[in-house]
Amino acid sequence: MTHETACLGIVLAAGEGTRMKSATPKVLHPVGGRPMLDAVLASARAGGIKRLAVVIGAGADLLRSHLARSAADVAVHEQTARLGTAHAVLAAAAAIRPDEDVIVLYGDTPLVEGATIARLRARLAEGVDIAVLGFRARDPFGYGRLILADGRLTAIVEERDADAATRAVDLCNSGIMAFRAGLLPDLLEAVGNANAKGEYYLTDTVAIGVGRGLVAAVVEGDEDEFTGVNDRVQLAAAEAGFQRRARRAAMLGGATLVAPETVFFSHDTRLGHDVTIAPNVVFGPGVSIANDVTIHAFSHIEAAHVDSGAIIGPYARLRPGAAIGPDAHIGNFVEIKNADIAAGAKVNHLTYIGDASVGARTNIGAGTITCNYDGVSKHRTDIGAAAFIGSHTTLVAPVKVGDGAFTAAGSVITRDVPADAMAFGRSRQDNKDGMARAKREALLALKMTNR
Repeated sequence: MTHETACLGIVLAAGEGTRMKSATPKVLHPVGGRPMLDAVLASARAGGIKRLAVVIGAGADLLRSHLARSAADVAVHEQTARLGTAHAVLAAAAAIRPDEDVIVLYGDTPLVEGATIARLRARLAEGVDIAVLGFRARDPFGYGRLILADGRLTAIVEERDADAATRAVDLCNSGIMAFRAGLLPDLLEAVGNANAKGEYYLTDTVAIGVGRGLVAAVVEGDEDEFTGVNDRVQLAAAEAGFQRRARRAAMLGGATLVAPETVFFSHDTRLGHDVTIAPNVVFGPGVSIANDVTIHAFSHIEAAHVDSGAIIGPYARLRPGAAIGPDAHIGNFVEIKNADIAAGAKVNHLTYIGDASVGARTNIGAGTITCNYDGVSKHRTDIGAAAFIGSHTTLVAPVKVGDGAFTAAGSVITRDVPADAMAFGRSRQDNKDGMARAKREALLALKMTNR
């Protein structure tokens, strides 16, 4: 939806987060594989907010450093004393322009969607002065209550300041509020701290505004979307909410999840059509899966791409930089890292392929490893097309195996193998008749002597 008025988003991220019991600022704890703050900023942008400011406090240095890397265009303001939400917004007063609407969001509410923010903005475009995101709570205890009269919002009353009748109201405040351009600075100046906590509540701007003849309204959303995080239990609840949403989107998008509750996604997981995912599969950040891929049970995939028709697992691990080509097979207890596996290649058993390329239709035997690290630097192994790497081959990088080449089982390959050549990197077998019996008898005699 297009809005004529530009909008500033102010994200409050200054909380102490003491209940997290962590050296990491609360809003940097991840949900869906990314920090909660990043999720809120992404939703704000998806909702059409072009300009963003973040108010920081506790862990200010870590937050500044993080935002400089992940959102360099965001203005950062510091709240040096935590005196309530209105006081926090005032810390970003320099960012407020008279010709822009303002939406206040929270860095610890990671599940709010861009479409919901767009609905809130739309209410301002329709002529409302103040719009608040609310929800019907299953258990309203602890939430601020939204008080309506003739369908209009008249006040927000915090739990600690509510009487019995107000506590019976189940329409609750998410904390997310929108203000028509030009209104917020004057409303903030009028906010006092005559309440149970002695803090300056942003929610008081509703009653102040209504008292001045402004129109306030509620935009309702789903309670789960406004899940806030104050401790690790609530962090787990937010993660569970994210996963429910991601699993549903995956299935509606054309993927089969055999046991949906056991599959875990990241915020940027991309799945094609007719993907089948078996139980207990985990997707880390940065994964894209093309059409017709099968991922068997207990596989872990992170920062990797899997092309169409490939089969992964069970018990496979694709680490960052893994690129699996069309119709390739990556089997059980196989680890791929920073390696290209070309079309139709097979790496099926108990193998590590790191910093390597494997050509089309090549077969990698069980127990093969690429020795890619010499203790100081990483080196590459390049294996050509239609090659055959025998079981338990050790490829000491840097090394190249040409198209159509073979390596004998149990070989240690330290030199390049030309195309269509066969490499033997092992000593010749020599059988000593009777030696095993003699050795066994000697060992038994020694054992008896030492009793």
